[in-house]
Amino acid sequence: MRLLEINGDAICVDATTGMGGHTRQMLESLGPGGRVIAIDKDDAAIAIARDTIADERAVIIREDFANMSGIVRGLGYDGVDAILLDLGLCMGQIRDKERGFSFDSDYPLDMRMNRDISPSAHEVVNTFRQERLQEIILTYGEEGRYRAIARAIVAYRKDKAINTCRELADIVARQYRSGSRSGSHGERRRIHPATKTFQALRVFVNDELGTLTRTLDVCPKLLRSGGRLCVISYNSLEDRIVKTFFRQQQVAGQLQTLTKKPITPGPLEVRDNPSSRSAKLRGGIRL
Repeated sequence: MRLLEINGDAICVDATTGMGGHTRQMLESLGPGGRVIAIDKDDAAIAIARDTIADERAVIIREDFANMSGIVRGLGYDGVDAILLDLGLCMGQIRDKERGFSFDSDYPLDMRMNRDISPSAHEVVNTFRQERLQEIILTYGEEGRYRAIARAIVAYRKDKAINTCRELADIVARQYRSGSRSGSHGERRRIHPATKTFQALRVFVNDELGTLTRTLDVCPKLLRSGGRLCVISYNSLEDRIVKTFFRQQQVAGQLQTLTKKPITPGPLEVRDNPSSRSAKLRGGIRL
């Protein structure tokens, strides 16, 4: 919020409203003429936001944030003063076991943020050839055991389909021995061995990196002079794209970077909110 400098009658975009936390914070900083355009492609998140945000200054829209430009123009605005992208999953999606994101869910694999798209994670793990699975797990999860995991998935599905998140998580976990060289016993307890594989499938299914790139490209065109953009990323794939974007925009004279290095959570925040541990915040101002 300090980087975004929201106040008065600003027009703001919360491009990933999720459970509405950032949207509500933006509204608290605005005057009566301000507006927050709250966007999310997840129907469940939008339903929660509409139920919990009772403020006429908030415009809540179910849409992909890659279509942000059309949304803003369609509402009659020629530009905005602040844009926030909080990437990855919201906690509601993780806690809702039926959505198929959680390791310990006995519901069907899904992982789609927008349940109208295809393929789902279920289709990917049960129909994609082994070489393609290897590519996805390595590229989008940076998982060192991608070959063994893809091989185990294909071997398992010869006898029966991989239907639930727990089934897939167990398949992946079996590829890790108790004396894993990837870290200490405490680290293995904290970070589930299927984390990178689940990330890879989620990123692939939702085209998260492609959508992020397309969205970042339109942000400078939407921001008014002095307008600010902040992006919170949660993995190295996202952060690499965001870091490169801000560097290129600064060279082009479009955005001035506000963060020489990303802002990360301190030990107390990580203790109180473990899901913040990998977050990196970067920001810039429109010249």
